[in-house]
Amino acid sequence: MLALATSSWGSAFIAGNYATQDFSPITVAFFRFFFAAIILLPLMWIREKDRPRPSGKDWLRFALLGLTGIALYNICFFIAAREAPIVKSSLFIASNPVLIIVMSALFLKEKITRRNIIGLALALSGAAVIITEGNFMGVVRTGFEPIDFVLFIALICWALYSVIGKVVLQTFSSLVSTTYAVVFGTLMLMPFAVMDLTWEQVTSASALTWGSILHMSVIVSVVSFIMYYQGIKMIGAGKASIFINFMPLSAVILAIVLLGEPLLPIHILGAILVLTGVTVGTRAKKGRLGKLKSDKLNSGNSSVKEQTS
Repeated sequence: MLALATSSWGSAFIAGNYATQDFSPITVAFFRFFFAAIILLPLMWIREKDRPRPSGKDWLRFALLGLTGIALYNICFFIAAREAPIVKSSLFIASNPVLIIVMSALFLKEKITRRNIIGLALALSGAAVIITEGNFMGVVRTGFEPIDFVLFIALICWALYSVIGKVVLQTFSSLVSTTYAVVFGTLMLMPFAVMDLTWEQVTSASALTWGSILHMSVIVSVVSFIMYYQGIKMIGAGKASIFINFMPLSAVILAIVLLGEPLLPIHILGAILVLTGVTVGTRAKKGRLGKLKSDKLNSGNSSVKEQTS
């Protein structure tokens, strides 16, 4: 589930490239989540009729989710997509799991195991290999630029979104959490889009642009965000963040298929490192799995004996 969710985020690079041909990055971000909110709100009302009523602190957390993961992150992402080299932007985003794991350990007290660290290192190495095509020094030589601050803000925003989301998921479902976050984020993006957008742009936009926006709304935002939050709820923000390394992998594959970019041996090596890292970093030890199965079996046997008595 997490692999599918984060892999779909790679398609946002392709869809965003198409959509920004007719609209500015901020307008694309607004339309993406505006349509997502239209889908999520009725879905939440139908499927989550018995959802808990948010308190004042809950509304504040939802607003922070909208600010960090929806509004600020996407503004920074699309600005960087337009201004920064794709290599640098992708490498920054691929390094996000490091910050998430650190924040999860500091604020959520999640345990960082040796397997997590090894898996993270392998997956991050694979993502770096794919993005740079092995030319690490070429990226280093580009030096530090002002746009790097924008990328760093994007990193912090997504890490906060993941960590705050873990807290919210203790009370609310992934659907409710995603819906409120998207609604708050859309409202925050709206003033920027209104100032930037004209009616002529709306009417003259191509079908490819609207199709790309709808893809980002339905698949990348609604379906994938819910699956990502559900994954955080099941295995924790730290482990779930390792799967973010699937994003640059899927972006490269889609670029090869849709944009005709060449498939190089270094891409295959990077893909192997990513898949190996995710497997090592998230797979539980055999001894632990055996203990869990034994506990469940013993619990079941005890229950049967009680019912028989």
